[in-house]
Amino acid sequence: MKSLRMAKRHLPKFLESLGKWGKVYVPVKLGKNSYRWEEFDGEVDNIALDALRTVIPAKKFFYKPREVMFEYDKTNGYTQACAECEEDVILFGIHSCGIHSLETLDNIFAGKYVDNYYFTRRKNITIVGTSCMPDKHCFCKSMGADTVDEGYDIFLTDLGDDFLIGVGSSKGDDIVNDNPDIYEEVDESTTKRYLEFRNKRDESFELVLDTSDLPTILDFQYDNPLWDELGERCLACGSCSMVCPTCYCYNVDDTINLDSETGERWREWDCCLFRDHALVAGGHNFRENQGGRLKHRYLHKQQAYLGDFGRTACVGCGRCIVACPANIDYVECLKAMRGEMTSA
Repeated sequence: MKSLRMAKRHLPKFLESLGKWGKVYVPVKLGKNSYRWEEFDGEVDNIALDALRTVIPAKKFFYKPREVMFEYDKTNGYTQACAECEEDVILFGIHSCGIHSLETLDNIFAGKYVDNYYFTRRKNITIVGTSCMPDKHCFCKSMGADTVDEGYDIFLTDLGDDFLIGVGSSKGDDIVNDNPDIYEEVDESTTKRYLEFRNKRDESFELVLDTSDLPTILDFQYDNPLWDELGERCLACGSCSMVCPTCYCYNVDDTINLDSETGERWREWDCCLFRDHALVAGGHNFRENQGGRLKHRYLHKQQAYLGDFGRTACVGCGRCIVACPANIDYVECLKAMRGEMTSA
């Protein structure tokens, strides 16, 4: 890893150079307080550099909301249908928590049955991260996802008139070497401004979650009636899972053509809060109660995934808090399970 300094006036040239490596996607403003990923149109002013969270996270580039897995034919077998998996893409504007979320998905899709759709895209997507300042819904610091030292090709930290450029991969090094005239060495002033930025950012977190001993506490609180109270409020709409950067469940279905000999296999995002998510053959539902389904989601994020991979499956981005139409606050619920006074 190496660090450089780039004056902000060079951002257009930097983005232009990124276009040589693939199709560039950036966050743009959508409505009053929402942001989404769009292909870069060449206008730097259209990029929402202050965007904290896009409505749908970057996972949609690696793992499509709905996609054809393969086409099948009774005579010729099946043909993989993921042509766009080979497309070169540059994601500009992912924050530290988003980069951590990709590491979470990597662990899942590299399991016993490796997901080649995901990893083919992963290989062809360049990660250009950017710094951010937290709002009242961010708790990534509590989840250890507020900083990142790996998992990106380039990372830009906003230092006022300059960007601190972190180069995190050989591809990032190639991108930098393509335009050496727009970068300068890091000097004492750069270091001072970076430390000031770090301290200011650390002090800006309003939302804090104590995660110490949380898996054990959740074990003790397995039968807490609060789960059913929250289940009564939950609309089972699935918004929290759709916007979550680390939720990965999907459903698979086959579409058979009218000739009864050809068709397609699809997969689409699913959610453990949907009633039929745990429904099995014979009509038995392992999580019939809505409170049980909500509890399952929380325990998986903070307990089960931790047991498998040594870290939680929550990066503290705050999307689920913002998106929930029933105003169920993820952090407040966990605080309540810890016995803290809360209005969860």
